[in-house]
Amino acid sequence: MSPRAGQPGQPSYTLAFVESPVQLLNVLEWAHLHGLHGAEPDTSPSVPAQLRRTVVSAPPPSGAELMVVVLSPTDPMTRGQLRRMADLARDEGYRVRWEEARGGTTAPFHTIGGLAGALRRAERIVMGDPFSRYVQLLLTITRARDLVVVDDGTATMEFVAQLARGERLVRWHRKGGRPGPRDLLFAPVSSSARRRLTPSARRRVEVFSSMPVTEIPDGVTVTANEFTWTRARFGPPRIIKGADMVGTSLVETGVVDGDRYLSAVRGLARTHGATRYFAHRREAVDKLHRLAAQTGLEIVRPDLPLELIARRGPIGRTVLSFPSTVVHTLPLALAGTGVRVAVCDVDPSWLTETASPRAQGFLSGVTGTARDVHRLAAVGLA
Repeated sequence: MSPRAGQPGQPSYTLAFVESPVQLLNVLEWAHLHGLHGAEPDTSPSVPAQLRRTVVSAPPPSGAELMVVVLSPTDPMTRGQLRRMADLARDEGYRVRWEEARGGTTAPFHTIGGLAGALRRAERIVMGDPFSRYVQLLLTITRARDLVVVDDGTATMEFVAQLARGERLVRWHRKGGRPGPRDLLFAPVSSSARRRLTPSARRRVEVFSSMPVTEIPDGVTVTANEFTWTRARFGPPRIIKGADMVGTSLVETGVVDGDRYLSAVRGLARTHGATRYFAHRREAVDKLHRLAAQTGLEIVRPDLPLELIARRGPIGRTVLSFPSTVVHTLPLALAGTGVRVAVCDVDPSWLTETASPRAQGFLSGVTGTARDVHRLAAVGLA
């Protein structure tokens, strides 16, 4: 679905809502694919191409206006990565509006009130997380005819499947549990969002994804995200000997037991000679301290999404990962570089007692549907 014009002679107005660095990266990929190019970035030779920043926001691209609204979370690591990604968006010429959307009890009211006018004017809404209560609430205000969902990792697979089956929108690692009081209170808004995200004669829906999408709802357009913007702007990277490991937040989300995860990381690092561990932005500090002490791995806290870090380099000849988004995205971002992405299955014995009944099947599906990756058997606990 290509961006369409507004009134004759007027640019199309698109509003994008993001809450994570990966969502903002994928908004840039979507805009690049659909031709919403911004102003030329600073090409000063004194500034390395991969570190250029503009001090003042450039004007929006002529004929295709895109404004990115960052609904800022409270987590410091996520905020830091989002600020770096916001700089890259400005370098492309797009406007970025930073909202302290969670900065106190009254913050949501100020945010929603301040965005109401823009929501009503926008002809197209792009969102990174249709499960977000914030985004679902904002959807009740918009009159946009075009809705676009860009990748928010493996959650995209579940969103499309739930939409196809007409189910309520709930994250995969929470599915199977009883709805809490807040879920019940928010249920009417969630139901309204699901209806708005269902294509109709008045509304078009696009899913922009690098993930495998098998259950496609009637009327939904699925567009492949092949990370063409990332490959054009970064790299190719310098390849170094040995292996790097990618961290996961499966412990933090209550899916995998912390001690078993640590043992699995230790076994993988020893078997494959890994030296660095790229931490997920949501991994707990105390867990990372334990990993460093017990495995000898160098813990790296990336300041950008891993797809950009890997493309910028240096990166190991082999990248090890557990089932996660990166087993789908890294082969695309690193296409043609010779880097091998290997994924290790999660053994059922690693799951916590409170893990969703669907956890094992979902994680196996994430691994099994990944293209251009080497699949490793679950490692023995060390």
